[in-house]
Amino acid sequence: MADIDIQRDHGLDWAGAQDLARTWQAQAESDWGMRCVYTPGDGADRVTFERPGAQGLLRVDAQQFALQIKLGFLLRAYKSQIAEKINRNLDEALTRLR
Repeated sequence: MADIDIQRDHGLDWAGAQDLARTWQAQAESDWGMRCVYTPGDGADRVTFERPGAQGLLRVDAQQFALQIKLGFLLRAYKSQIAEKINRNLDEALTRLR
């Protein structure tokens, strides 16, 4: 079960949704030190990610982003702040792209 579970309709075309997922991946790698793997798929793309204390999955399809993160013991204390930051960044990115 994920400690953070964010699902958001994006309202973008498929190429825009994929671009946003790749932008999220680049930010996760540079800002948070995540090791990410982007996997295109039929109907949905996936970005798996991990670093010490956190791991998860970003799934993007034609309608929605779904982000699930499992936090380690120490990061669970910051769960609210982490979720708030992710939501804020996603809102800003979607506003720029729409």
